[in-house]
Amino acid sequence: MKTLTIRRPDDWHLHLRDGAMLEAVLPATSTHFARAIVMPNLVPPVVTTADARAYRDRILKAVPRGHDFTPLMTLYLTEATRADDVEAGFRDGVVTAVKLYPAGATTNSQSGVRDITKVQPVLERMAAIGMPLCVHGEVTDPAIDIFDREAVFIERVLEPLRRSIPELRVVMEHITTKEGVAYARSGGGNLGATITTHHLIINRNAILAGGIRPHYYCLPVAKREVHRLALREAATSGDKRFFLGTDSAPHLDPLKECACGCAGVFCAPNTLSCLAHVFEEENALDRLEAFISLNGPAFYRLPPNEARITLKRQEEPVAYPKSLVMRAGPVTIFDPMHPIHWNVCEEAI
Repeated sequence: MKTLTIRRPDDWHLHLRDGAMLEAVLPATSTHFARAIVMPNLVPPVVTTADARAYRDRILKAVPRGHDFTPLMTLYLTEATRADDVEAGFRDGVVTAVKLYPAGATTNSQSGVRDITKVQPVLERMAAIGMPLCVHGEVTDPAIDIFDREAVFIERVLEPLRRSIPELRVVMEHITTKEGVAYARSGGGNLGATITTHHLIINRNAILAGGIRPHYYCLPVAKREVHRLALREAATSGDKRFFLGTDSAPHLDPLKECACGCAGVFCAPNTLSCLAHVFEEENALDRLEAFISLNGPAFYRLPPNEARITLKRQEEPVAYPKSLVMRAGPVTIFDPMHPIHWNVCEEAI
């Protein structure tokens, strides 16, 4: 196959940041993607419907002229979140989902949830109105090895939560383990899971072998090869429970390349090329559209996009820049560590 025309995709997990960073990175998404679930972990976080409305306005103002892009806003769940505000935001179409960050689990998660029982009334209201909960699925117990935190979260937090509120619609975000894949498949119609581009391509050797390489460090951290292979099988299977959430998370290089570097991989610019490469390797190009364009809208109860994009396989590798250059410094773009021959040749903007 040399060309592939599919419905325009969506990104169901995206970090756009704010200010100058937002303006710099947004075009990498809005060029190819029609919609994106936008993460709320700003400083300060997006905790109310009013916050979400204001942030959405800033995003829309930054969309380049001629681009057709819709940000889907999320609220940062705290133990002070009010159920009435959440419902009002959802009913008014301002807010699409609520994000659960266990306190201290990842970037700017210090205001997250420490005691899940304290947000039970909010979660019960969400279940009643059909509003999805997006979950960063890691425990923060320092006694638990970082490579085991996703599996332990499923056992200790997610399964008890779903047993107590079975009607709650949950997205397991950026799963990284075979246990995450298995649990998503066992969960029925109210459970979905996003998979990132980079977790389909790298395992933990990319971070640790041959020296510390901070631009492959993300949270959840990449795991063993057996887990990467499980993710690839799930993503390329066509199973409607799995869909793309890039978790593209830009940081200035000095904040990555330091004694305590930030977690995050900026993969928005070359995600579609990388995914076509992965699906070609798995003999599953006919299922790429399901993963990036159909399964996500189905879970979120939204129509798929009518616009199309075309990917073309070219003889010479696609040349992507090493970084996005901002006035404050460069932001390194994800390097898949092998040549990529698929390119978007008809951009839907």
